[in-house]
Amino acid sequence: MKNGLEDVIAAETQLSDVDGEAGRLIIRGVSLDHLVADGTYERVAALLLDGLMERSFDEALLRDWLAQARTKVFAHIKAADAPLIALPPVDAMRALIARLPDREDFDIALSLLAAPAVFLPAILRLQRGQTPIAPDASLPQAADILRMLTGRLPTREQTAALDTYLVTISDHGLNASTFASRVIASTRAGLTSSVLAALSALKGPLHGGAPGPVLDMLDAVGMPDNAGTWLADALDRGERLMGFGHRIYRVRDPRADALKGALKPVIASGQVDGARVELAEAVEAAALAILKARKPNRPLDVNVEFYTALLLEALGFPRQAFTGVFAIGRTVGWLAHAREQALDGRLIRPRSVYIGPLPAAA
Repeated sequence: MKNGLEDVIAAETQLSDVDGEAGRLIIRGVSLDHLVADGTYERVAALLLDGLMERSFDEALLRDWLAQARTKVFAHIKAADAPLIALPPVDAMRALIARLPDREDFDIALSLLAAPAVFLPAILRLQRGQTPIAPDASLPQAADILRMLTGRLPTREQTAALDTYLVTISDHGLNASTFASRVIASTRAGLTSSVLAALSALKGPLHGGAPGPVLDMLDAVGMPDNAGTWLADALDRGERLMGFGHRIYRVRDPRADALKGALKPVIASGQVDGARVELAEAVEAAALAILKARKPNRPLDVNVEFYTALLLEALGFPRQAFTGVFAIGRTVGWLAHAREQALDGRLIRPRSVYIGPLPAAA
């Protein structure tokens, strides 16, 4: 038995391949660097879902259908009462998603792709005492998310940055939330159940909750000159440096470079505080040097959470909403895995080894 199912192969998939030794991510035969070069959320969604649904479609059709789905699911916002609004954003979003029908068809898949993108901005606005903004069916998903969040049309750089983020985190092998989605799908419970199970796994701090604490770390460091001392003291206290190291990647997380690249045009356009960027760069350099010196036998490099935190903060998302934004991008991966499991897999039923007491002899 391997604790945590380390290195246990539990499924065959055509959806994504994570090569931790080479630092490479492939989605449906396309490398991540090619996907983010000119990719959009709709393009990667069409790629992941191709052949897994009962309808055929391309990126353009999916964009139109997804825009219509956003308009339809917005009606569920009226169910957001005071107790729901008081919940953490990801919990409130999960409660609204649970209102959707639980079926296996393409229409419910579209609703599930649209729902997090609509519900999260609406919840954040309600929590600030503002009125939710209805979707605009003329916009692509990334641009409409930012418009529903801020009330303003985003810049080209902002839309491209969010698109890159959504593409980058669309799928990533058999992680905890994706495995949860496949387990539920193997029971034929329905796509909504699969997404809700995956979202429940994602909200755990060991899976999807790390980007927010990256900003907490930057706030604690305060100034670039403090980076080395603060990070050394944190390691002396036995604390983990947030945004560094990954369970799979033995080298630099390729998603980190994709997000760093997406952030550069936003910085260049003056839409990010330059001091924040300077602080983050100082922390990154100091952390890599300290980790290399203290743990030379452990390959610890920047992971996806470090630049996720900076990018989402620059786009106006509060840190308590970061897990919800992650869910917006990852839902398409959950749905693709759920459909792949339902079409080709069996009921997932692993065995356990009993280590408890035996009955007393008669």
